[in-house]
Order: sequence, then structure tokens, then C-alpha cells
Amino acid sequence: MFDDGFINGDSLIHRFDPRFKIVVAVAFSIVVAVSTRWVALIPALFLSLVLVLAGRLPIKKACFRLMVVNGLILFLWFFLPFSFEGAPFFTIGPFTATEEGVRYATILTLRSNIIILALISLVSTISVFTFGRAMRELRVPDKIVQLFFFTYRYLHVIHLEYERLVKALKIRGFQPKTNMHTYKTYAYLVGMLLVKSYDRSERVRRAMLCRGFKGSFYDLSEFRVRREDIVIMFLMLMAVAAIALLQWTTIIY
Repeated sequence: MFDDGFINGDSLIHRFDPRFKIVVAVAFSIVVAVSTRWVALIPALFLSLVLVLAGRLPIKKACFRLMVVNGLILFLWFFLPFSFEGAPFFTIGPFTATEEGVRYATILTLRSNIIILALISLVSTISVFTFGRAMRELRVPDKIVQLFFFTYRYLHVIHLEYERLVKALKIRGFQPKTNMHTYKTYAYLVGMLLVKSYDRSERVRRAMLCRGFKGSFYDLSEFRVRREDIVIMFLMLMAVAAIALLQWTTIIY
């Protein structure tokens, strides 16, 4: 989610206070995630596209993120349309897709893309350390903030350890096949990765204690709320409230 291609910029979204961006992103994602009516989802899609354009984000990178998400959603299309009871929509061999199943899969796809676009615009434009500071400013428990920092920092380290173990297997002539030896080898690989991750965490903990770590990260910089931030947050929350109103009322139909 965090990418220098999105973080570096000087748009209106980039200058928007990170704390407000997190609040808006959470509120918008919750409302969209529970929305089921087209009259609410279409304006939400329009708002997420406006955020992408306002952030002047690289379109190619944003599209790549959407392709990754939609690649996972594509598998749902092989099951959801055929898993709901209702009026037949189309038939493939012995399987019949229903209108209700197709509608649910379409709504799920639309909601996922809307949320991803909003997160790319609001969250991906925040650096990792600024995001952690903003979480602390929003009174998120320190342990969760620390867990976020350490997870982000050491995922790359664990991945390097995994690659080293895989290279060691290849040097020893291991070739994966569909047999019990392959299954056991991968089980040992996962076990060694967990053991080495635990050993690394213990060494990091002792090193931090030696440096006087007492459970908190200190930061001398401060966030400053501008009038522009208040206006933007007010407008965005009003837009989120309007989407919620369209979802849970029958103002239009």
C-alpha cells in the first residue's frame, strides 16, 4: 500500500492532514463496505475517482493495484454467480448462474474497487512513519502502533530469510513434486522460517532494551491543522454522509 510513487507529490490530497485522511478513509470504507444499492455505490465510485484525480496519482500504478485486487476477485466470479438461489441468468454445462448471484458478485467487485481507489488516494499518499504518528495522534494504542512499525520493517527481512532458505534447498538439488517428500520439505521450510523469525525478534528486543527503549517511540515533530484541512474534511465527511443517506433511505427510490 505504501509506495514512493504515491507518497511523493504536492497535490491537495498530499497536503491534507494525515490524521484527517485516516478518519475519512475509515469512514468511507465502512460505508461503502456495507452498501448494497446502486444509487449509493455509483456516487461513491465517482467520489473515489475524484480523489485519485485530485491526488494527481500515477494512473499506471493505480491501475496495476486495481489489477492485483481484481485478479483475486476474478476467482469469486467462478463461484458466487452459481451459489445463489434465484432466477436463472445463464447456464454453463450443468451449472446455472442466477441473477441474484451475478448481482452480488458485481456489487462486491464494485465495492472492492471503490475502497481500493479511496485507500490509494488517502492512505498511500502518507509515508509509513507519518502514518504511525497519525495513528498515535488519533489515540490508537501504542502497542498497535509499534506492531504496525515492526511488521512493516521486518516483513522485508523475513522475505529475505525465506529466499535464503529456498536458495539453500535448490543448491541441495531439491525439486518440488507432488509427493510426500515435497510436502515435508515445505513444512520444514515454514518451520525454520518461524524459528528464525522468533530468534530475530528476540535479538531485536534485546538490542532495543540495551538502547533504553521503554515502550514508546518519541517524535519531536508536530501536526498542524490548517483551515484548508478542516474545510476538506468537512466536505469529505458530508459526501460520506450523503452516500450513507442514499444507502439507508429511499430519497431517490
